[in-house]
Amino acid sequence: MKLILAIVQDKDANILSNEFIDANIRATKLSTTGGFLKSGNTTFIIGIEDDRVEEVMSIIKQTSHARQQFITPPANLDPMGDSTMPYPIEVQVGGATVFVMPVDEFHHF
Repeated sequence: MKLILAIVQDKDANILSNEFIDANIRATKLSTTGGFLKSGNTTFIIGIEDDRVEEVMSIIKQTSHARQQFITPPANLDPMGDSTMPYPIEVQVGGATVFVMPVDEFHHF
């Protein structure tokens, strides 16, 4: 048995959740926030048999897409007097970060 933690962008979460339901994959869905962009993410916690891990990974890969987004960095507060306004920069967001971990024991009460 494996434990899968999948962190996806909120824009992909509903589609992924529906795909899990269609494939009879049980998942716990948590609202989370990314540290870098401070944007909304969804973390799925999935306990799955070893022989279904590739199926789960395939569904995540098909539904979680990277995209480009413009962000504005924090204002420059340089004490030397340089008060230039920051310009928006383009960064890649989305996709999925997935951790697959072995499970020593599983109990359902």
